[in-house]
Amino acid sequence: MQIEEFKKNCEEIVKAIGNIFVGDEPALRKILCASLVNGHVLFEDYPGLGKTLLTKIFAKVIGCNWKRIQFTPDLLPADIIGTRVWLSKKSEFSLEKGPIFTNVLLADEINRATPKTQSALLESMEERQVTIEGTLHRLESPFFVIATQNPLEMEGTYPLPEAQIDRFLIKLSLGYVDSIEEETKILKRRIEWKTDDPAEDIESVVTQKTFKKMQKEVENSVFVHENILNYITEIVRKTRTHSKVEVGASPRGGLALLKLSRAMALSRGRDFVTPDDVKDFAYDALTHRIILTSEQMLEGVDSEKIVEEAISEVKAPKEYKPG
Repeated sequence: MQIEEFKKNCEEIVKAIGNIFVGDEPALRKILCASLVNGHVLFEDYPGLGKTLLTKIFAKVIGCNWKRIQFTPDLLPADIIGTRVWLSKKSEFSLEKGPIFTNVLLADEINRATPKTQSALLESMEERQVTIEGTLHRLESPFFVIATQNPLEMEGTYPLPEAQIDRFLIKLSLGYVDSIEEETKILKRRIEWKTDDPAEDIESVVTQKTFKKMQKEVENSVFVHENILNYITEIVRKTRTHSKVEVGASPRGGLALLKLSRAMALSRGRDFVTPDDVKDFAYDALTHRIILTSEQMLEGVDSEKIVEEAISEVKAPKEYKPG
């Protein structure tokens, strides 16, 4: 696939989503970049902002299947991954696959399920496989999770453990639309749709096969200069040495920045990564991996400030193109 074709596909995907979903275009591009590297996305946002609609639209546009799990306290691991059922007529067990066997999985209000149920996602998110009664089952490619959690209601919720949060490539917050015009546009589009679910009529921009080919292009066709690698490493390490931080970003945070910056570069029509590609994802890829000291948390310091200071202290390289 040529770079211009890749860029064109990305622009058409973002445009097709934007034709339905009213929101921040850079955020849509970030979700696309995360999916191009098979990364999982965590939305921490208020209810009613269209996160479910966005997931459905996105899956349809890239030609993939999607399923939704509504997480509740009584949800069991088997409700996610599936189980073996005895068929009396055939005198044998049959595998009843759970909703995790899909391409795009929407884990709605993930923090409402118990830790035992949340942990059922860990193997699939990291290794793209599930184990049911000792038998390993590979998940279809592509596979990534888009999870949501509500920052307002804490009663009846179970905070995600650090091990699970670290498996999300990026953490985003869409927030409310910026202007009256954009919010009015949401109402106008609802009148045009004549239905609450416009995703049913959406046609794919690319096929699943083409999307998988795009994923391979990101992995194989983007040059990353050693100066950029050092730049990423220095930013990540700065988050660990900060006096207000108890635990900084893990090496997985650096890998996340590397993957995302490559996808962003190619989506912009370049086959090499620039410092700006890295900066675009620094907050989204690192803030949820940082644990502040208890004193700083009580004082209201947030991890975004730590990342901001790390970016300002690390000098961006001037040489980053292929030699």
